[in-house]
Amino acid sequence: MEQLCHRHLESGSQPGSRFWDPNITLHTDSPDLTSCFQNTILVWIPCIYLWVIFPLYYLYLRQSNRGYIRVTILNRVKTVLGLLLWIISWLDLFYSIDAMVNQKGWSLAHFISPLLLGVTMLLATFLIQYERLRGIQSSGVLFFFWLITLLCAVLPFRSKILTALREGGVSDVFRFTTFYIYFALVLVQFCLCCFIEPPPYFSSVTSEVNSCPEVNAGFLSRLTFWWFTGMAIRGYKHPLEDKDLWALNNDDRSDVIVPKLLKEWEKEKLKAQRKQEVFFTKCSPMVNNLEGEPNEVDVLLPKAQQKKPSFLITLCKTFGPYFLIGSALKLGQDLLSFVNPQLLKMLILFINNPEARNWWGYGIAILMFTSSVLQTLLLHQHFHYCFVSGMRLRTAIVGAIYRKSLFISNSAKQSSTVGEIVNLMSVDAQRFMDLTPFLNMLWSAPLQICLALYFLWQYLGPSVLAGVAVMILLIPFNAIIAMKSRSFQAQQMQCKDLRIKLMNEILNGIKVLKLYAWEESFKQKILSIREQELNILKKAAYLNALSTFTWSSAPFVVTMTTFAVYVYVDENNVLDAQKAFVSLSLFNILRFPLNMLPQVISSIVQATVSLNRLQNFLGHDELDPTSVEREDTVTGDAITVLNGTFSWGRTSPAVLDRINLIVPRGSLVAVVGHVGCGKSSLVSALLGEMEKQKGKVAIQGSVAYVPQQAWIRNASLKDNIVFGEPLNEEKYHQVLEVCALTSDLNVLPDGDQTEIGEKGINLSGGQKQRVSLARAVYSDMDIYLLDDPLSAVDAHVAKHIFDKVIGPEGALKGKTRVLVTHGINFLPQVDQIVVLVNGKVSEMGSYQELQNQNGAFAEFLRTYAQHDEVEEDEPTVADEDIEILAEDSLSNHIDLSDQEPSAAEARKHFMRQISVLSADGEAATRKSTRKRLTQKQKQAKVPADAASEPKRLIQMEKVETGRVKLIVFWQYLKAVGPYVSMLICLLYCCQSASAIGANFWLSEWANDSGNNKTQSSISLRVGVYAALGLTQGILVMAASFTLMIGGLGAARHLQAQLLDNKLHTPQAFFDTTPIGRIINRFGKDINVIDEVIPMTFQMFLTTFFVSLSTLIVILISTPWFILVILPLTLLYILVQRFYVATSRQLKRLESISRSPVYSHFSETITGSSVIRAYNREKSFIALNDIKVDANQKSHYPGIVSNRWLGIRIEFIGSCIVLFAALFVVIGRKHLNPGIVGLSVSYALQVTMALNWMVRMTSDLESNIVAVERVKEYSETTTEAPWVIEANRPGKSWPEAGNVKFNGYSVRYREGLDLVLKDLNLSIRGGEKVGIVGRTGAGKSSMTLCLFRILEASKGEITIDGVKIADIGLHDLRSKLTIIPQDPVLFSGTLRMNLDPFDHYSDEEVWSVLELSHLKQYVLSLSAGLHHECSEGGENLSVGQRQLVCLARALLRKTRILILDEATAAIDLETDDLIQSTIRTQFDNCTVLTIAHRLNTILDYDRVLVLDKGSIAEFDSPSNLMAQKGIFYNMAKDAGLT
Repeated sequence: MEQLCHRHLESGSQPGSRFWDPNITLHTDSPDLTSCFQNTILVWIPCIYLWVIFPLYYLYLRQSNRGYIRVTILNRVKTVLGLLLWIISWLDLFYSIDAMVNQKGWSLAHFISPLLLGVTMLLATFLIQYERLRGIQSSGVLFFFWLITLLCAVLPFRSKILTALREGGVSDVFRFTTFYIYFALVLVQFCLCCFIEPPPYFSSVTSEVNSCPEVNAGFLSRLTFWWFTGMAIRGYKHPLEDKDLWALNNDDRSDVIVPKLLKEWEKEKLKAQRKQEVFFTKCSPMVNNLEGEPNEVDVLLPKAQQKKPSFLITLCKTFGPYFLIGSALKLGQDLLSFVNPQLLKMLILFINNPEARNWWGYGIAILMFTSSVLQTLLLHQHFHYCFVSGMRLRTAIVGAIYRKSLFISNSAKQSSTVGEIVNLMSVDAQRFMDLTPFLNMLWSAPLQICLALYFLWQYLGPSVLAGVAVMILLIPFNAIIAMKSRSFQAQQMQCKDLRIKLMNEILNGIKVLKLYAWEESFKQKILSIREQELNILKKAAYLNALSTFTWSSAPFVVTMTTFAVYVYVDENNVLDAQKAFVSLSLFNILRFPLNMLPQVISSIVQATVSLNRLQNFLGHDELDPTSVEREDTVTGDAITVLNGTFSWGRTSPAVLDRINLIVPRGSLVAVVGHVGCGKSSLVSALLGEMEKQKGKVAIQGSVAYVPQQAWIRNASLKDNIVFGEPLNEEKYHQVLEVCALTSDLNVLPDGDQTEIGEKGINLSGGQKQRVSLARAVYSDMDIYLLDDPLSAVDAHVAKHIFDKVIGPEGALKGKTRVLVTHGINFLPQVDQIVVLVNGKVSEMGSYQELQNQNGAFAEFLRTYAQHDEVEEDEPTVADEDIEILAEDSLSNHIDLSDQEPSAAEARKHFMRQISVLSADGEAATRKSTRKRLTQKQKQAKVPADAASEPKRLIQMEKVETGRVKLIVFWQYLKAVGPYVSMLICLLYCCQSASAIGANFWLSEWANDSGNNKTQSSISLRVGVYAALGLTQGILVMAASFTLMIGGLGAARHLQAQLLDNKLHTPQAFFDTTPIGRIINRFGKDINVIDEVIPMTFQMFLTTFFVSLSTLIVILISTPWFILVILPLTLLYILVQRFYVATSRQLKRLESISRSPVYSHFSETITGSSVIRAYNREKSFIALNDIKVDANQKSHYPGIVSNRWLGIRIEFIGSCIVLFAALFVVIGRKHLNPGIVGLSVSYALQVTMALNWMVRMTSDLESNIVAVERVKEYSETTTEAPWVIEANRPGKSWPEAGNVKFNGYSVRYREGLDLVLKDLNLSIRGGEKVGIVGRTGAGKSSMTLCLFRILEASKGEITIDGVKIADIGLHDLRSKLTIIPQDPVLFSGTLRMNLDPFDHYSDEEVWSVLELSHLKQYVLSLSAGLHHECSEGGENLSVGQRQLVCLARALLRKTRILILDEATAAIDLETDDLIQSTIRTQFDNCTVLTIAHRLNTILDYDRVLVLDKGSIAEFDSPSNLMAQKGIFYNMAKDAGLT
């Protein structure tokens, strides 16, 4: 190298300066570098960097497609400066050429360096322009180039000035001048490089309204996450709201990520399939084997069938490349972490050497600071890549689960309930997201351990092997803990699934539980599952404490063993400060991988359980899209079924057998039959929802489907009807007209913009069905499959709908219609009737043909047609119908009895409308008057400002803002127990004290090295050190266990409180709160309280005491440190306050935005058949993507906030390292090496502790939100007590069944109109009373008042002389029996659904099954009474479910029976059987029936006619018919006169 610096003069060559001279560089108070070194190495370093990185960077730029950036002033200036630098460099070159020509003295270095530098400057200028053309706004490559160039120029900058001062002048003025111009230009280039260019034109990245500033952030801003500062300040000034959040980056959006994952998953499935096919092909020659001998295929086939596609490989292929960038950064950070122990060694050597120069000590301090800062930057970039990978992973998994659930087969759906799938979306997807950031520890931890051991060997030699032996011995111990942890995890997940599933069912059927007073039974079920779950968690807490002890003690035991062996093995081995504290800092590095590795392994164990669950779910069978052929049929018929046999699962028995059906195009076909004969199954088979075992199904044309139980979305009424089709106002209003919805729009608070609640809770059964029908009519399809849409509406409404929509002259004439119906009065008008009996087609033909055959159907008609015949020539008056069509609007009226002001106003408005609509009977002459009145009433009642903004029935979920109130922490600590909390803190204090004591003892021990100490004093040192360390380990274990058990106690208490409150909450709450929102409390929030909060508390206390210990140790060592503690603490508090305020609110927003994902998912599962029928899968997938993205939109800033915090807090930590080292250098004369080692080694480990302390403070505040949310729902208003011990009725009450209303009035809420006004009536025991009335008359309200679902405003109800308001709710409700309108079943056995408390014998159960006409069906089931009902009783038909409800009533057989339109979903024959059963079995009971079909109450003792909440008529049916009042008109409408 020195040859390059030889000076060539006219007189000949003479040696130039030396390349390296220790006397100039090291052994001096003013260090410098030789001019040869400056002219070569310092010039070449930046050049080599740029040329090495250029090829890769150029390829990257070629791939990049961000559009181009216009030429800006900034760009021009940078280009001009680049060219000037090239000119300056080559001026130097030309000057050297001139010197060589004129023999003035030159060297090779003066040619090579300017030439290389000039070419490099041209390359940098080229990159400036090329980056602009490729849309790069800020370049990291050029930033580092200019930084390195500047740093390499700083040393010559100082050196040239010192030389000029020393020599009294400048020897080479030209090069002196060009260098300082060059330096100035490089400095300006570096500054300009920190600014960013404007966004590129024609960018492929879509520009959002509120796009993330990261997209346009500069390199430095991205490196330090400065671009997030705006949100941190905004979050500090005021609580963040949804509008403050940035749009997701393009690469993080669901519509980009999920297709990538699914594409890879399809490839993986294909690969597994091919492997299996290859296996079969190889095995096939073996098939011809001797009979009776097992051949190879027989033996190997099960294994071949088990080959499944790997979801893990799919995830790796999709997210691996991005994740690996983070891994590379982690490698850099790991290697850098070993620099500081080497610098500590140099610092102790510096202290030990009195002759060492001061600049050497300052240099070490600055290098320590630089190393720490670089580590911080690399670590947080690594974490950013990993956390974003985790976020994308969750998005992809949730999207994949959602898409799968839309196409999953029915048999698979039975094995994966809604609760389980919600758990897959919430818990399992979350597990993957939580694991990803620490996945690199799998290779990083062993790497760090190996490097640490290598360096330790350098200091302590073979003694390190003693420590390694301890580590190896711990491996099997921890393997056992990990295995046990895995089994506990699987068990806990099962319990959690079961609990969430049951909770989901309880919430879905809460009204039934209240009416039957079954809450206690289901509460005990939940609590017993919960107890099992907590027992598993308790065992896991024992394991966790043991694991904590092992891994907190492991580094110490390793250290102590190594030191002890080192000093005992050879008397010449002396433990001095350098060996002790460098080893200690290496052991501190060792502590993190040793602590993290088992946690990562444990997380991987948990993730493996989740991976298997996900893989199983995604591997489930899907509905076969080819089961229904869509091509044109040969005959040209719309529907063709040839010899079709169908079942609900591949292995299930056939439900429909040898079905042959041809439906000509444009015809109307009715499907009739008894309950459970397979009518709905036939429709499902036509939709492709069933497994086709054999035969052929062909459908020609598009399909619309109206299910038996209407599926309504949580959206506006208009959206429910239009259902994603283009809006055509004229067509839309025609559909409203024919589906009898116009009158409903008049009475809904916001017309067709009224928000319909979850599951359509603010619509009655009939309204839901009409909306469902309107959706089908609006869709304008070719084929209409109508599954009993007329059963939920009143007779005259059914007639209107048939005439206007379904019938020969209806809106659907010319379309192909398949109508499942129980209403025989429409059958003469259909083209063909299909009669089903036990899953087979019994008869088929026109109405006349079937009558002429005189078969079973003809007999059926003769029996049931007498009351239902409708004269063919009777005209239907459309306007009159529309006036009174809201007949069934509030049959399910409890749905509006909520506590939300909007719904209360809606009901108030609704009631007033109805009052006008039903004012004066149905005389045609009053029609116009009524219409005018309606319009005036609307104008009068809607306030001016109400019209502008639609009222929400489902209110937005409450978002707490600002700091988490201290009361929340207090509530949690109270749940843990105040004494337990104090004990935990005391244990942590003691363990910190023992840790400090152990390290101070080590410091003293290290200082002994100068003195000759005896073996006994060494034994004392080792013994005390070991005792202090062991004490620390035991205290950590005790603290960990106490904290975990305290946490579980709190979890038990809070969940029990929440459950108890929810079961005592009035029905109104459930009608206006989405189930997803409540499930979120019982699922995610309880999970956080169970597992996350105790762990967060543990981490917080650990980091807090580590940080405190560090400051105490440094202050004792170097008291001057107190000067910097205050400013650093202020900076720390400032950053912490900005961060916590923002992070806390982001966590809350993320929590709030999670609920709609689950609600929408639950809604989708319920309506999946409708979505598939209308071919709306894509729009629902898009909607789910939007909801998931909205959730991730608040999660992403949360990720970045942690990085933003980490860089700033760890910078403070680096400052602590810097000042600790600087004060050591300043006070070197007064400090011994032991204290120096102790102080700096503590400072080196504080960075991580400070960061995690703030993070845990925030996590604690963020996670304690779960307690806040659970408490919010644990303190909602409750209904009256279940039992009032002081006032319990007798066991035989009620004996007679007399019911009396005395001046009884009721309203839904204070300030609203009365819905029942001053009722005075007396019903004698054993009397049969029918309750009728127009919509809104208050008939359902009356029955609900009997159960005290609504409480009296004034007056009272007495039953057998007992005031029902004075007794407990359970005492009342258990003595009444209701058959509700909606038949609700729970998953479990059929017997459990009839008798959850096991009060009755099997004989009694079989007896009631016979009476309710279910005995034959139950006997046909293989499991009989123990037949498992699926979730919601889905594997029974609606009619069968209704019969189960009848059986419940027969089993309870109380003195008072209430029927709430209970026979709406049953065919006429079964209805007749039920009515006769009720007449015979409840002969001595008081029966109150809300009549749906008036013919069922014509033989009742009396009929109560309600009008506008008051009694209008109350007499026997015959007398009422004779009076020709309201009852007479209703009977006339129903065709009974």
